[in-house]
Amino acid sequence: MIIAIDGPAASGKGTLARRLARHLNLPHLDTGLLYRATARALLDQGHDLFDRAAAISAARGLALTDFDEDSLRGRDMAEAASVVAAIPEVRAALVEIQRDFAHRQGGAVLDGRDIGTVICPDARPKIFVTASVEARATRRALELKGRGEKVDYAAVLDDIRKRDARDSGRAAAPLKVAADAIVLDTTKLDVEAAFEAALAIVETCAGGETLAAQRAG
Repeated sequence: MIIAIDGPAASGKGTLARRLARHLNLPHLDTGLLYRATARALLDQGHDLFDRAAAISAARGLALTDFDEDSLRGRDMAEAASVVAAIPEVRAALVEIQRDFAHRQGGAVLDGRDIGTVICPDARPKIFVTASVEARATRRALELKGRGEKVDYAAVLDDIRKRDARDSGRAAAPLKVAADAIVLDTTKLDVEAAFEAALAIVETCAGGETLAAQRAG
């Protein structure tokens, strides 16, 4: 079972993916960390984020064991990741890492922006998680505040709008809803309600017996 969860920044897709993975006893990959790790490597090596050759080299040398999640979180790294993710060769370099993870025995849960459209077009189910830009900005602001960062809501809202435009407008694997994806709007849902709605989608697509076996396994 490969579960693809896509959506824009701060839509709640990561939280849902982690919850579903734990519930279904499946491995989980936040594919955004791949782009954050690539950006982190560039910055650590003193390169500019727009240095195309250096970004491609960093992506090609990446491994899933390279992640220090604490250093990859935060508003600055989210923006940096969005810059390198717009480079087609960077995305191409990271495709096989993601596909190998997805197709491990038993399946996996992956969240990102092009899982259902590019990385795993054969995934089932595909869930596109979204929410109003205002709701997403509020969530991101609370997340950053919880991490001890100084928060300017207006700046966070502006960042998310720019991120949406960059992610949706890029030439390589733009953010969009897969034709066979189910859209889950979490604007008015709390974490628990969103999880229950996502789980219901998975149960409907997978069937009760298959899902029970997955949890038991």
